[in-house]
Amino acid sequence: MTTTRAIRPLVSHHLLLCATPTKAKCCDPNVGAQSWEALKQGVRELNLEAPERPQGIVLRTKADCLRICEQGPVLLVWPDGIWYGGVTPERVRHILEEHVIQGQPCEDWVIRRSPFSTPASD
Repeated sequence: MTTTRAIRPLVSHHLLLCATPTKAKCCDPNVGAQSWEALKQGVRELNLEAPERPQGIVLRTKADCLRICEQGPVLLVWPDGIWYGGVTPERVRHILEEHVIQGQPCEDWVIRRSPFSTPASD
């Protein structure tokens, strides 16, 4: 019996947005919900989910908490390890266009950097 595996598209980025926290410690839940809607819309409008995108698709996840209970909504961009604070619907489009597409982080809104580390060599 022959099995066929689905071809999975390359992933360029994974965007995690802490937008609607149940404890509402980091942001106004209404602003968070609006930012989430702006992120979904922006990813679609910029065609970042297209499997044929040469750079790879952009995944998005709405998170309840990213453990930074200040300056929310907070957006974490992987694999870059860039954390953005105060992510309003207006800022979402800039982050998508400048950081995700052009590769230039929006420095004014970066609140933390936590890049993947590589194992130490012997």
